[in-house]
Amino acid sequence: MRATGHILLISCYELGHQPFHLASLLAILQETGYQPLAIDTAVEDLADDVIRQAHFVGISVPMHTALRLGEQLARRIRTINPRAHICFYGLYALLNADHLLENTIDSAIGGEYEVPLLSLVTALESNEHPSLAGVYTVQHSSEAWLQRTPFRVPARQQLPSLQHYARLQWHDELRLAGYTEATRGCKHTCLHCPITPVYKGRFFAIPSTIVLADIRNQVERGARHITFGDPDFWNGPTHALRITQAMHQEFPEVTFDATIKIEHLLKHRQLLPALKETGCAFIVSAVESLHNTVLHHLDKGHTQADIVEVFDLLAQVGISLRPSLLPFTPWETLESYLHMLTFFEQYHLIEHLDPVHLSIRLLIPPGSALLDTPGSHAWLEDLDAAAYTYRWHHPDPRMDRLQTRVAKVVEAAERTNADTVETFFQVMALAYATQGIDFSVTDALTRYGPHKILPHLTESWFC
Repeated sequence: MRATGHILLISCYELGHQPFHLASLLAILQETGYQPLAIDTAVEDLADDVIRQAHFVGISVPMHTALRLGEQLARRIRTINPRAHICFYGLYALLNADHLLENTIDSAIGGEYEVPLLSLVTALESNEHPSLAGVYTVQHSSEAWLQRTPFRVPARQQLPSLQHYARLQWHDELRLAGYTEATRGCKHTCLHCPITPVYKGRFFAIPSTIVLADIRNQVERGARHITFGDPDFWNGPTHALRITQAMHQEFPEVTFDATIKIEHLLKHRQLLPALKETGCAFIVSAVESLHNTVLHHLDKGHTQADIVEVFDLLAQVGISLRPSLLPFTPWETLESYLHMLTFFEQYHLIEHLDPVHLSIRLLIPPGSALLDTPGSHAWLEDLDAAAYTYRWHHPDPRMDRLQTRVAKVVEAAERTNADTVETFFQVMALAYATQGIDFSVTDALTRYGPHKILPHLTESWFC
């Protein structure tokens, strides 16, 4: 099985980035003597002949969208090459393993995937049918693999060039953007987060030498911006700052963005100037809602007042905050949804948003910590395994109808690259119409005035 093409690694979607979860796995397998073929179906075609040659197919599913695309692809692979062993690996693999193993895949690996996947490939090469730690099969249940990975510098030579992926919008120019991770997992346990049932509050720091070497390789290939894709870049703030300072010293022209909790931005506010000085273009933070009741039910660790304070703090140092939102949950109300929209309009913060975030509806995967929360019986329904989530209904049916309408508007806007501010006001008009109130998008655009162009990536965030 060590011949080229016998091991096929596939990425379907990584937020418009060159797939880190292929590059990391490639490095481990190549070091052991394997020569996998890697395909990113987000930007490349996967030929039937390539599928027929594969003995082992590993499909990366680090997020919900990748899982949905990955299952479609696995069904195609199963039809063309029924003898291939198909393994899903990544955050969403283990959460949905029972459904996937019924008729689509042969194994699933969650958590730190490299070591158990290498063990699986080696065992299959020897024609064994093992019960391996970290590998979930029909015959053998296994928890996520949460032991430290012997990290290697991600192998990116085989991957499509950065020109195929999202860019940084920086004023009036577009910059090639790379992607890396400094940590995995998260020490926080927000109840709705899919990381919580997999990592259970643990995280692993990747050695700074590995991270910096990965950045160096991407800069040599044209990257002028780096996204740090850690669930929370400041799970280890000293580790993170050491990396950004070293990167800035070696590549002073390269900018970066990172995801950091509101709670951490407040706790470590003294580090914000250092972020700016080392090239931070913007920060993503999982704001989720401006309704304190919602934030309490999600165990987010921040309040609306904290969100306002962080916007002010980052404005003072010259860093944009790009909030991710989860506005459709059982606890959000029509009034609080409108309050959120009004907040972004009044504070002139609409350009900080990707409109898709105005439509996001709570996903509750198998194993979610929300399943055990008090009062969930009032809104929780049965598991829809094929959709990878438990069904739920809002206590106010208007909110479910509104979410459907908002999703159609923002999806259409995404396809046509519509103006962000105009899309925002179209959503606001829908929300007011749900209350029976007329709202003029044209008047709102006039009232809002000139639009700002803030640093952002050209691919909107999806889960």
